[in-house]
Amino acid sequence: MANITAGMVKELREKTGAGMLECKKALEEAAGDIEKAIEILRKKGIAKAAKKSGRVAAEGIVITKTTDDGKKGIVLEFNTETDFAAKNENVIAVSNKLSDIALEKGISDVEVLKKELIDGKTAEEVVVEIVAKIGENMNVRRVNAFEAKDNSFITVYSHLGGKIGVILELEGKKSEEADEIAKNIAMHIAAMNPKYLTKDEVTTETLEKEKEIERVQLEKEGKPANIIEKILTGKMNKFYEENCLLNQKFVRDDKLTVEKYAGALKIVRFDRYQLGEGIEKETLDFAAEVAAQMSGK
Repeated sequence: MANITAGMVKELREKTGAGMLECKKALEEAAGDIEKAIEILRKKGIAKAAKKSGRVAAEGIVITKTTDDGKKGIVLEFNTETDFAAKNENVIAVSNKLSDIALEKGISDVEVLKKELIDGKTAEEVVVEIVAKIGENMNVRRVNAFEAKDNSFITVYSHLGGKIGVILELEGKKSEEADEIAKNIAMHIAAMNPKYLTKDEVTTETLEKEKEIERVQLEKEGKPANIIEKILTGKMNKFYEENCLLNQKFVRDDKLTVEKYAGALKIVRFDRYQLGEGIEKETLDFAAEVAAQMSGK
């Protein structure tokens, strides 16, 4: 059997984008012949892609796009298992193509997007092929498309190189000044992560739960019942200030709320994606993982 070195595995990985273990096995099968190993990976790739689908994909990129006239916009999260794979040119190309389709057709449903055609194949089939080539699970996790009304426009913002994406619709006349205000509000959303647009969106259940948590703490502190109710009113106002976009203090000038900063512009809706939020990530020692893969474990 040919002596398969880490350098050979690295070279094959760079040429194919396949996983280290897949590269090592292909090289062993090809007796160390790089070109033959590439052929083996290409033949076996798609058949093995399905095996990757159960693995956690919590890295990747959040893409935001808008049309030049500001009438359409999208935010899309494309997940990979590692940040390394997210930077692969094939992954970047397919995620951008998917976001272009979502923008053009106003698609907010991942299952609908999967059925769209890319060069004669469904988007789902294209992603499966990339999974096979890269050797990692990946998928479109979510997508949201906004289409503005006649008297409104869309702004998008990407933060931290695609780790956070914001889409925002504002009612009012689009202008250079309005675009600047919209961009600043989108940046605020990225930084402050509001959960709601207005107080009206906070459900009674959520509010009562927050009140109960605060009430228990105040009772433990020995506060009288009549005082507790007054304190709770103040704490609920604080809750709105921290969680509702219009009530939040504007991040660049805390003397203003976001609503006051917006001025004549009315914030209609927004969405904020943070890469991997809500996905339980598996914590691994990377050095140990590489060693395990190289040993075939």
